[in-house]
Amino acid sequence: MKKGHSRRDFIRLAASGAAGAFLLAQSGCIGTGSKAKKAAAAPDPKSFGIGLQLYTIRDEIFRDVPGSLKKVSDMGYKYVELAGYENGKFYGYEPAEFRKLVEDLGMEILSSHTQVEAQGITLENATKMAEDHAKLGVKYCIQPWIVPEARTTIASYQKMAADWNQVGKIMKDYGILFGYHNHNFEFANVEGKIPYFDVMMAELDREYVTLEIDVFWVTKAGQDPVEIINKYPGRFELFHLKDMFTRQDPFFTTEGVADLAPVGEGLIDFGPIIAAKETAGMKYMIVEQDLTKDGDCFGAIQKSITNLTTKILV
Repeated sequence: MKKGHSRRDFIRLAASGAAGAFLLAQSGCIGTGSKAKKAAAAPDPKSFGIGLQLYTIRDEIFRDVPGSLKKVSDMGYKYVELAGYENGKFYGYEPAEFRKLVEDLGMEILSSHTQVEAQGITLENATKMAEDHAKLGVKYCIQPWIVPEARTTIASYQKMAADWNQVGKIMKDYGILFGYHNHNFEFANVEGKIPYFDVMMAELDREYVTLEIDVFWVTKAGQDPVEIINKYPGRFELFHLKDMFTRQDPFFTTEGVADLAPVGEGLIDFGPIIAAKETAGMKYMIVEQDLTKDGDCFGAIQKSITNLTTKILV
């Protein structure tokens, strides 16, 4: 992985603001016969409605926003999920400017990872966050992280759940659904309870807060995404798809995890997970790869959308 923004640094950046490829290869000549007909009949990758979490290309997009977004669109991604909100702007652009940039490329802004810190919220900063995101036309705002010091007690998790319910009510007034994106630490035993099940699923109001289930981190925690979906039907409007190269005993820290793989290149069986989408209430699937072994993030997301549109979703 190229040295750049870490998840923690990136979330800290987001907090200050408030709160997977299919490349249409063009050959040098025009084919004829059955091969050409098959190529002509290939569906538009955008018709699969796949999104990309832009955190995957965080270093590149901060160097060249328009160029990076064009690469994502050319690969066939339909939606983008943002991770660059600061001081009312998105990747340095005013909301209307960034929205036009994305939509002119034939994509839509689906969602945004935005941080509501553990110490709590105010009506003022939650409303500002909702206002700024409403200008983008997003459907979702997602809380993507919990700082380590807030993971130590059940009471701290309960406070966050209560705060997020309040954020969700404010967001709903602006036509936005709030949500939470898991990692693996929420499945650790805290004071005899499992926060993901005993607090989040129990206390988050499904009217105001949805869950963005990350199948990589769920699996690393020793959990089965399909079992969770079946246990809590209708709670997961967003799927985060990423793969893994190795199977390990369950663990509950994100530190040092480096075996993330493009979708379809690793060991996760995505068939049963995708088959459970109706039970989950899933409306959108989003590719994310926190880091790559060779630092080639664009190559990784190209592999992901190629595998999804030619193998997994067909």
